[in-house]
Amino acid sequence: MNYSIPVTAQEVVALRQHPINGELVVAAIAGVVTIARSQGQSLEDLTAELLAEDTWLDAGQRLWLSTVVTDTWQYL
Repeated sequence: MNYSIPVTAQEVVALRQHPINGELVVAAIAGVVTIARSQGQSLEDLTAELLAEDTWLDAGQRLWLSTVVTDTWQYL
């Protein structure tokens, strides 16, 4: 993988400087999980945030993303 896992919110935001590809998305998701854990969030807290209504993703996309984050949480 060409991207290291971000350990701060600033490092996640800095990923915006790169073209979007699969590896970048994986690094961003792994970074969000790592940061959430370091801040004492539970998996349930994080998935609740992901499943909350927003204007960026529809319900199906939020559900898919929460599944990916859950898998990543368990893997890491």
